[in-house]
Amino acid sequence: MNTMKQEVENRIAIYGLISRLMLNEVDETFLKQIESDEDMLSFFPNYRDWDKRKEIEVSELIERYYNVDFANLFIMHLVPYETFYIRDDQMVESGGDNPVLELYNALDFRVNLSGARVLSPDHIGVELEFMYMLCVALQKALDADDKEGICEVLQIQHGFLKDHLLEWAPMFLINAKRESRTPLYHDGAELTLEFLLSDFQYVTEQLAVHCKEEN
Repeated sequence: MNTMKQEVENRIAIYGLISRLMLNEVDETFLKQIESDEDMLSFFPNYRDWDKRKEIEVSELIERYYNVDFANLFIMHLVPYETFYIRDDQMVESGGDNPVLELYNALDFRVNLSGARVLSPDHIGVELEFMYMLCVALQKALDADDKEGICEVLQIQHGFLKDHLLEWAPMFLINAKRESRTPLYHDGAELTLEFLLSDFQYVTEQLAVHCKEEN
């Protein structure tokens, strides 16, 4: 169980990192958080070795490079919303018919649309933040040794990854990696894609362990 607690802590850290990267433009505090942690920085190898980081002030990098890349990937040229990929008419559903909203409401997950650069609750950053919240819930169930709670949260995580994130996010992330203009967002897209695939496998394995009766 201690091993799983550490694994969940790692999952919380990564979901927190990638959701933040995709919800809003970066700031100096966020970049320092990455750069001060060798393990975290190892997820961004091209960013770590980028010459411009040594040549240009951080504030200028943010203004001239990172903010421009964020706008390109998440606002102007690509569409980071689930409904765009799953609807035949490729329209973003921002109202009550959005496919994730019922689940969010059932679990009391509130989306602060005005506090992030998003138009709809099925934005990739919000869906990643939802997984972050579910990992925190799993951590609490583990701390309480709540076996039913552990199984229930794992089932929700598995369903959300299978029915939502993995249904569309890989297509967006592949495009984001290709269209990115900075190593930060190139590495971030690659990290997110690889992590989602490996995390789904991890959750599937944990389901077999903790939900034996249901499987």
